[in-house]
Amino acid sequence: MNRQPRRDEQPSEPPEERSSFDHVLGGVEAQYHEWEHQVREANDRIDQAAGRPLWQAIAVGLVFGGLFLVALLVSPLLFGLFAGVLLVFAVVELVGAMRLGGARLSRTLLSLISLAILAGAYFFGGDGLFTALFAGIILVALGRLVLMVQPGARGLAARDIQQGWFVLMYLPFMGSAAVALRLSEGGTWWIFAVMIIVVSVDTSAYAVGRALGRHKLAPAISPGKTWEGLAGATLAGSIAGVATGVWMIGVGPWWGVMIGLVIVITATLGDLLESFIKREVGVKDMSSLLPGHGGILDRLDSVLPSLAVGYLLYQFLG
Repeated sequence: MNRQPRRDEQPSEPPEERSSFDHVLGGVEAQYHEWEHQVREANDRIDQAAGRPLWQAIAVGLVFGGLFLVALLVSPLLFGLFAGVLLVFAVVELVGAMRLGGARLSRTLLSLISLAILAGAYFFGGDGLFTALFAGIILVALGRLVLMVQPGARGLAARDIQQGWFVLMYLPFMGSAAVALRLSEGGTWWIFAVMIIVVSVDTSAYAVGRALGRHKLAPAISPGKTWEGLAGATLAGSIAGVATGVWMIGVGPWWGVMIGLVIVITATLGDLLESFIKREVGVKDMSSLLPGHGGILDRLDSVLPSLAVGYLLYQFLG
């Protein structure tokens, strides 16, 4: 009588087939882990070279730039509101950093004055901008003098007043110039042109500086900046100036080159100025509001002076 084999006695897959299949799966898995390891190492090297999470910075930059473009294109009111929000955050960041250095400045007072300057530019253009700025300068001085009734606040009053004036000139004055430019005929295209040139300058300065940079531009202020990077930024800014001058704002190639060169100077000086402030107060970033970027002011350092000068160039050429 033939005995039926038990379940555990059933014939299994041929050993050579199982081992061959397992070998293929093992190879695929090993290759996957190898690729994953290489990608992680590459990302770590990129982040280390950039000094921050690069892909996160790119994503936040795209969102930030998209909001800027939407506000710029939809209406002057939306652009003014967007600029006002950025302005308040930037003032709070800058005043907070300066207070680390011992300055006695009011975030609330300077934020309200900054919004008043922006409102003056929005409703009355350049005249409103300068009138509100002059009134703000007086209010900053009066506000600091009022504090002198407190015995502990009498020292260094002149320094605090000067620093308050600096905040007004650095942030609301320059930011409000962009709002005044948006309200001008054809001003939207001028803002576009300035932003294209600034992005070209910043990107090329970083890329060329990382690839070829050997000679430090201002090592005591910003060790990462090089003369080679500045040369790359000058070339890129000139090309962007010609392109926008011919096809966007209609000033021709020669004036386009001049605008590009001027923006190279303003963007570079704006970046160096913010780096100097951070080095003086001992901070790496103005805040951690924007992941991968730092603070609002860390993103506007080269934009603000460039837009302000763009407004002046528009008055001359527009």
